Amino acid sequence: MSDATASPLATATALVGRGLLLSRRNLDAVVTALVMPVMLMLVFVYFFGGAIDTGTTRYVTYVVPGVIVLCAGFGAAATAVSVSEDMRRGTVDRLRTLDVGAVPFLTGHVVATVARNLLATALVLGVAFLIGFRPTATPGGWLAAIGLLLAYITAVSWLSAAAGLVAKTPEAANAVTFLMMFLPYPSSAFVPIDTMPGWLHGFAEHQPVTPLIESMRGLLLDQPVGDAPWTALAWCGGLLALGVAVSGALFRRRTR
Repeated sequence: MSDATASPLATATALVGRGLLLSRRNLDAVVTALVMPVMLMLVFVYFFGGAIDTGTTRYVTYVVPGVIVLCAGFGAAATAVSVSEDMRRGTVDRLRTLDVGAVPFLTGHVVATVARNLLATALVLGVAFLIGFRPTATPGGWLAAIGLLLAYITAVSWLSAAAGLVAKTPEAANAVTFLMMFLPYPSSAFVPIDTMPGWLHGFAEHQPVTPLIESMRGLLLDQPVGDAPWTALAWCGGLLALGVAVSGALFRRRTR
């Protein structure tokens, strides 16, 4: 099929392959995205875990869902950087001469991010099992937890693509995504919210990652989750809609 007649699906598929190839070539970013969450998990479990009382479970079991969500932030930063790099190098201008639109171009970066994040998640879980993580989830619980995680990864990846289109340099794009990497800290990821200062409770309880982490923790431990999964999905849906809309508008503006 020629470039002139290639369907949007075929174009997107080709750009997904390109994104995965770029990931293989950018080993520094891939290694950072894989190793950093594992190192953070080991630091929290072995350095701070003995001093943190979650009240219900071993600390390694408590902290793993939060570390998995943290992986998404590291992966999202890579999306912003790669999109910004394509804009800086003029790659997008060359693609536009082939009538490649915003959706196929950005989808390539987003899917590559999802693949990297799934690899990072598998690595985190593997190390977690080695240091004592023992989930009791049912098959349905595992599927639900994976589905929620995929929804969040996809949403933050599209937001990061928008950040990459806003930033003028890859370094600035990495800085713009700091908020997504920071969100797990003022949440229930590493300590129970009721141990935080009172003025922080409102934000910690009503931000995107808290219902996601609570849902994943409950599903992986086969505990009641209430309406947390629906709240998490609502956040993911809103963030995804915002990311797609903003990135599409920014792409059209930057390529006029």
